Order: sequence, then structure tokens, then C-alpha cells
Amino acid sequence: MALAVDVALKRGAFSLEAAFESGPGLTALFGRSGSGKSTLIHLIAGLARPDRGRIVVGGETLLDTGARVSVPVHRRRIACVFQEARLLPHLSVRGNLGYGRFFAGRRAGSAAEIAPVVEMLGIGHLLDRRPAGLSGGETQRVAIGRALLAKPRLLLMDEPLAALDEARKAEILPYIERLRDEAGIPIVYVSHAVAEVARLASTVVVLEDGRVAAAGPADAILRRAEILPAHEAEVGALLDMVVEDHDASGGVTRLTGTAGRLVLPHFDRLVGSPVRVRLPARDVLVATQMPVGLSARNVLPGRITALSPLGEAVMVEIACGEVSVAARLTRASARDLGLAPGLAVYAIVKSVALDPAGVGTGRRTLEI
Repeated sequence: MALAVDVALKRGAFSLEAAFESGPGLTALFGRSGSGKSTLIHLIAGLARPDRGRIVVGGETLLDTGARVSVPVHRRRIACVFQEARLLPHLSVRGNLGYGRFFAGRRAGSAAEIAPVVEMLGIGHLLDRRPAGLSGGETQRVAIGRALLAKPRLLLMDEPLAALDEARKAEILPYIERLRDEAGIPIVYVSHAVAEVARLASTVVVLEDGRVAAAGPADAILRRAEILPAHEAEVGALLDMVVEDHDASGGVTRLTGTAGRLVLPHFDRLVGSPVRVRLPARDVLVATQMPVGLSARNVLPGRITALSPLGEAVMVEIACGEVSVAARLTRASARDLGLAPGLAVYAIVKSVALDPAGVGTGRRTLEI
């Protein structure tokens, strides 16, 4: 199901003019605080009205100010999950989930009817608890479940992890990945955290001062330091790979993909599982010859496709197989190595530079 947005809004000193299109999967609205991310979410949901605009979901026009079309909020079939879960405190988890079905025009439903959502979010053991007895991560999982049971055609998530500590974020991220891969509905996800976007997003829309600075596939956008200046240290490549095997005695996990083979500190994932790995440009070294006697286990052969000045540094784009890896070097290093487009090189990464906690998951399918 496709989403097409083209809206304009002016409120006091702030103005928003944003246009983008996205398909299935998770689209991240990324940018600094005040860039217009939440305002855009509110416009899509119908919680605010633009001065001018058009919003189309799955071929149905929800808003067209020129044609005087404006579908009411309750008929848009768009669900929202905010920073605050906003659960009903007097109801159990089961009751809160049933409230979602109520908004879909159905009764609360039997356990069998809500079972797919309960299983996907791992909240079966919480059904009889009240919100006051839940952790922050559990609360957000219930809020997501309630939203899904409203049978939306689009799910909007406005910084759902912003109020959680790192431990709770690590707890809930795998569930959002399952939601992305199994729920079968497009998701628009607001965040200003590169790690979240890199792990979750299929498409990234970068907002800067109310304007779309860039939009496109996540692996292409997150390599471009010129459009992410505030997050330059986190810019890098996204690699889709598969778990090849585990070496328990060596404490490592080996991955394979079109870029080659990577070795990471050991993490628990089934052999054969598809994974997504973020390779920060700051952690990539470049060699013009195959290195020998080197402790780094990851050596990816490739060819330079571009060099882009970046202040006192240079961003080097290297085609490794069918994917592009980025390396951030000083201008002096690039000059002394004689780096230029077309040159065959080796991208080198230490295993310990790759954080297993940031490894994303693969995809499955489930109908709700």
C-alpha cells in the first residue's frame, strides 16, 4: 500500500512544505527537534489541517484541499502510537486491546481473535495486568497492539521509544521489527536517532526546517553525510546479510552477503537468518593492497566510486559487490594513498567495532 503526501502549513514563524511518497515497510521521518516531523504526522492522521495539500493512502484520497476532500479522522483508518502510550488505567491489558477492536467497529473479541497480535508482541503474560504494573517497554507494546487491533491501513508512530531508557529500547526494537515485517501495513515512524532509523527503516525522509532535505532508500540516505551534518559521526552503510555460522570458542558470529563476509562479536541468531548490519564510516579503514599480519578480521575488496569533501575529511564510497560501503578519512590520508574513483581498494573493519546490539532482523509474514 502506497502513501503520497504533499502538504503546506504555516503557523506563526514556522512553516512546513513537505512532499514525499513511500511504499510498504517502514518509512522513517528523520530530523532534529523542531524540523516538522510530528506536525507532519498530525497532518497525515487528520489531527491538524494544512493550508494546502493532498494525502493519498492506498489509492484513496484522504485530503485534497483543492478538490475540497477531507475524510474525517474516524474514517481514515489510521492508527497512532505516541511517546506516551495513553492506555486506559482502569482497564487490564486485555481490556485495552479490546478497546482497539471497538474502534474498528467490532466487539472486544475472544482470545483466539487477538492471538496473532498478542503473540507477535509477546504480551500474552500481561493480559490480566493493569497499565500501572507494566514497564515502559511493556506499555508501548500494549499500545502498539491496541493500535493494530483497530485494523488500520496505516500506522503512525511518533517517537515511540523517546521516553524509554536504553535497556527498554533494546527490549522493544525487535517487536517493532516484527511489526514492520509481519503486520502487512505501512508504517510511518518519527525519530531523530540514527541507530533506530538504520535498524528499522526501508525508506528515510529527512526533514530540515520544515522542508524535505532528502528522501529515498535507507541504505542510500544514511551514507550521505552532507544531508545529515548533525549526525556525521553516525553516517555509514547498511548491509543486508545472512548468519553463516557461530564460533563459540572464538566468541564470534560470521555473516555473509553480497559485500563479502563479516565477523562480529558473538550474538544469538539462528544460522540462515537474514540480518541488517550498520557499518559506520568512521570505523572503516582503506587499504590499496591486501593487508597481511592484521588483527582486523573484516577485509572487503571493492572499487572506489566517489570521493566527497567533508570539511577537513573526505567521504570515500566503495562498491563492494552489489553494495556501497562508506569510509571517512582525513584529506591527508586520501591524498597520500592516491585515492581516486575507479581505484581497487580494501575496506577494513575491526570486528569489535560492530555492535551486535544494533543488528537488525529479517522478515516474515503474518495476517492480522
